[in-house]
Amino acid sequence: MTRFLRNALLTLLLIVALLWLLAWQSSWQAEPREVLPVACTGPAKPLVPGQALKVMTWNVQYLAGKRYVFWYDEGAGSDTRPTSQDLAFNLDEVARVIRAEAPDLVLLQELDNNAKASDYQDQLALLRERLADLYPCAVQTYEWKADFVPDRHIAGSVGRTLATLSRYPIEQARRISLPSNSSHVLSRLLHPQHAILASYLPLTDGSKLAVLNTRLARYEQGSDLQRQQLERVVRLLDKLEGQGTSWLIGGDFNLLPLGQYRRLSPEQRQHYAPDSDLHLLWDKYPMIPSNAEASGAERADWLTHFPNDTRLQGPDRTLDYLFHSPKLKRVKAQVLQQDTLEISDHLPVMARLLLPEPPEPTLEPAQ
Repeated sequence: MTRFLRNALLTLLLIVALLWLLAWQSSWQAEPREVLPVACTGPAKPLVPGQALKVMTWNVQYLAGKRYVFWYDEGAGSDTRPTSQDLAFNLDEVARVIRAEAPDLVLLQELDNNAKASDYQDQLALLRERLADLYPCAVQTYEWKADFVPDRHIAGSVGRTLATLSRYPIEQARRISLPSNSSHVLSRLLHPQHAILASYLPLTDGSKLAVLNTRLARYEQGSDLQRQQLERVVRLLDKLEGQGTSWLIGGDFNLLPLGQYRRLSPEQRQHYAPDSDLHLLWDKYPMIPSNAEASGAERADWLTHFPNDTRLQGPDRTLDYLFHSPKLKRVKAQVLQQDTLEISDHLPVMARLLLPEPPEPTLEPAQ
């Protein structure tokens, strides 16, 4: 080997070592459970037993909009990021929809914070500036975070979060990690570390409402990660139910309801299991939309996902849901499809629920 080749090889090895050092330094390892700071800008009145509660869950796709087919999308496009103009437009659109509906709780998935692809924005802070009068309290947690991702489509920082906005006080919040395939540095850089964002809201009778926000992993053939994550969710809900704590959970579950798999084209079916593991939840707890709604005669009204794919002209499947404790009563629910189709590849799911009434006082026996 000539001196030139030897020096070139040593230089290449040094560059590779430096890149791995950079990747290792930017790798984020989530804790199994983490107490989160709650940001409240002013006083808020606590929930009252028996009151109605309006809830929205929405995957806002980091405000990217619908004018792209990204490299990771089902449509396998070449786009790597939205323009700054589209980010600004969709920020205002998300704020407009939330303000028009004015839910008491907003569960958002796929907001960005300090990500190269979204101009290093703190998107929750930008939303709160526009909605400060409606939501004094907010909390967020990362599900993907790195200073540098060595993927040619990214080649920079990522920061993907779950966020919850509340009209009512949030007494405490936690990040609860879900099972992950991120067992080493490179996989932690390239893949999200999924989680549940758990917020606990006090009621005037001293009880609490647990509000859970999540986004589950996509289905991969040969992997049981989705099922592992769902089993973890079910165990947490069972624990809350066993403790007598009222709860609701919303988010992008990346799972189909009963009957929708066979309605997809063969190329789309590869992204889902033939038998949806979501039954682990719907077998036990009320689901919005229900299977009857999502696969019945009016199923078009309950579609929540409009993939970035030039072959599709509109929403064609349901992936986003609200589940709630049987102690809560559903009053009304809908998927907001009017004037929302161009904001994100997911649509907002809305529900109006009644919190449990306080227990009847126990009468003292006559002496």
